[in-house]
Amino acid sequence: MQNRGEVLRQASVALRGRTVTLWEVSDRAEVSPVLTSAPRATARDTVLDLDRTLHHWGAPIIEGSRWVGCRLDDAGQWCVAPVRRHPAAPPPGGVERRSRERITLELAGLCLGLVDQGTGTSRPRLAEPDALAELVRQPSVIAHEVANPLTAALASLDLTLELVRSAEALEPAFRGELLEELAGVGEGMDQAIAFLRSIQDRARGGLARSERFDAAQVVRSCVALERPLARRRGIALQGIVAVSGVYLQGDPNALYQVLTNLIRNAVSASLERNTPVVVTLGQVGDALRLTVQDNGVGIPSENLERIFEPGFTTQEFGSGSGTGLTVVRQVTEGMFGGRVEVDSAVRRGSTFKVTLPIPPQRTPRERTPR
Repeated sequence: MQNRGEVLRQASVALRGRTVTLWEVSDRAEVSPVLTSAPRATARDTVLDLDRTLHHWGAPIIEGSRWVGCRLDDAGQWCVAPVRRHPAAPPPGGVERRSRERITLELAGLCLGLVDQGTGTSRPRLAEPDALAELVRQPSVIAHEVANPLTAALASLDLTLELVRSAEALEPAFRGELLEELAGVGEGMDQAIAFLRSIQDRARGGLARSERFDAAQVVRSCVALERPLARRRGIALQGIVAVSGVYLQGDPNALYQVLTNLIRNAVSASLERNTPVVVTLGQVGDALRLTVQDNGVGIPSENLERIFEPGFTTQEFGSGSGTGLTVVRQVTEGMFGGRVEVDSAVRRGSTFKVTLPIPPQRTPRERTPR
């Protein structure tokens, strides 16, 4: 702690007395101050304005990651840099564009990473055989090995799409149908690659992350990926996206998880009556409304209050764990600050409504120093 404090103190001197703060990301993707260069620093100099810094620049907020930074002026501009153990890559073309403040904080972040490594707070190095065994078990390695061929296959798919578009021998209606199906495959592969990349992030400690993402794109990709699975079970899955360019703040894969659970529950509930499932994304006031509707078996009134309880399920043993709707509520409320509502009746079907508050949207403006 003393060594870290001295790094912050020296950075403060180099930054002409500005208060320099060290932050750490919690398991709820919240950035909390750990240490400052000023013993009596106020919240004004220690509470990081995420919207004007990390969110604005699209920097992923990953659990356990640390940032060092300072407030630049009274207008609320901040400059931050990550804590790391290796220097940042050189600037493109060797032309330095970072400000003096940013370079100072980059060096402070590097010093903090090396100080912590030297004091044993980093994970001890394993013996080579043990390290190799752990490497084989790492989800990040598996994700990497699967994502790479998927990325190559996606490139081949793009080439196939171009060939189909230019093929004169194909009947126009058939060409259109084929292009639509291939586009659906491409969207599914894109989502799979993004999901595998997120596994790599999580394996590096990213159990929580926060970034700016397009909600409509996540919904479209999820529906595209789930549609063939529903079709195999004889259920038509329809997607209606009535908004575009509306961005949420959080983990896009968490929203994907919410929607996947709701879709699969709706498909299971629709098997007996063989009725379609409809996914809708629209805007209601200052919130997004995500709806998953089925005309299936419905939920008895006595179970409506219990469906979000961990472990509660009416399915046969081995058919469901009873955790899907629990995850839906936890993610919706905990990560996005939203709510989940359900309207259901036996033999009439169910409608799940997920309401997600829309955070302030980015407006054209000059970029703020990081």
